[in-house]
Amino acid sequence: MDRIVQLLINAAALFAAVYLVPGLDFAFEPENAWLKFLLVAAIFGLVNTFVKPILRIFTLPITIMTLGLFLVVINALMLLLTGAISNELALGLAVADFFAALLGAIVISIVGTLLSMVIGAGRMAL
Repeated sequence: MDRIVQLLINAAALFAAVYLVPGLDFAFEPENAWLKFLLVAAIFGLVNTFVKPILRIFTLPITIMTLGLFLVVINALMLLLTGAISNELALGLAVADFFAALLGAIVISIVGTLLSMVIGAGRMAL
């Protein structure tokens, strides 16, 4: 049940980022677009679950030097990777550049944290 709630929180945060950030786009026109969007949110959750911890370990020295601000860059890289996977699987998420991914990562982190606080679900990936 927690995984489903986390998937829906990721989907809502990703939707907010697509809506607010100009460089993030999702093709909502074709049929089954919402199913594809949930699949993109699941891919985003999987990338954050498996790839992000490895990057956090490798970038620990620079993260300490920047007092944790480098974690925002790691979140942007995870969003870029999700966009690349979505592009390869023709799911419809497009990330224009690194700056759009950086702004999108900030929006996703804020919205995801707020939704987790309201719903009461434990947020695994910020």
